[in-house]
Amino acid sequence: MNVLVAEDEKDIRNLLKLHLEENGYTVFAAIDGIEALAIFKNNAIDLGIFDVMMPRLDGFNLLRKIRESSQMPVIFLTARENEMDKVLGLGLGADDYLVKPFSMAELIARVGAQLRRNYEYSDNNPFRKSQLNVGSLSLDQDGCCVYVDGTLVELSAKEYLMLQFLMKNPDKVFTKKQLYRQVWEEDLYYDDNTIMVHISRLRNKIEAEPRNPVYIKTIRGIGYKFHLPKDS
Repeated sequence: MNVLVAEDEKDIRNLLKLHLEENGYTVFAAIDGIEALAIFKNNAIDLGIFDVMMPRLDGFNLLRKIRESSQMPVIFLTARENEMDKVLGLGLGADDYLVKPFSMAELIARVGAQLRRNYEYSDNNPFRKSQLNVGSLSLDQDGCCVYVDGTLVELSAKEYLMLQFLMKNPDKVFTKKQLYRQVWEEDLYYDDNTIMVHISRLRNKIEAEPRNPVYIKTIRGIGYKFHLPKDS
């Protein structure tokens, strides 16, 4: 997922970029609204995080221009707690509003929530599809079932959630810690071995040759990805 950050304060901009990238997002960073608008026009952006007060083109006017062609989720950041600012921003089509200083964990949670909500109603996104089919592998999201060559495969809840997450993000590499956060929704008790055990069990259940997997690939020194064969 591509996130556009428009923030004129360098330290905040760099901090946002760091935390978003740690959570698996691709970040495009701009120092003001003019630069952000140029990035938006030349890249596929899934969500915007805009400071309200920026030089040249502020967050409100940036959103006005973006809403001419896109309904992507936008979260405003501001140092002002003026209620009318919030009313104006939401009236222009903003989806959320955070007042500085804010918790980075809360921002990341809100980014995820906005993306899930947006893609839930998108006809062109895999989050909307009940059935995820890749080669001989089929995952039924409504029934929480997985089939290999039409045969039901019994997975644990964590194995299912991990496979579902990987299949929704084909050919994207995730670290073990990122996978743990997604499936266990915490990192307090993070353990590399937990991820490796679950990956091994998944391969034994869905791969024809677990030692030479077709779907769940190891990216040495980084983590894992779900490989999407070209003929799928």
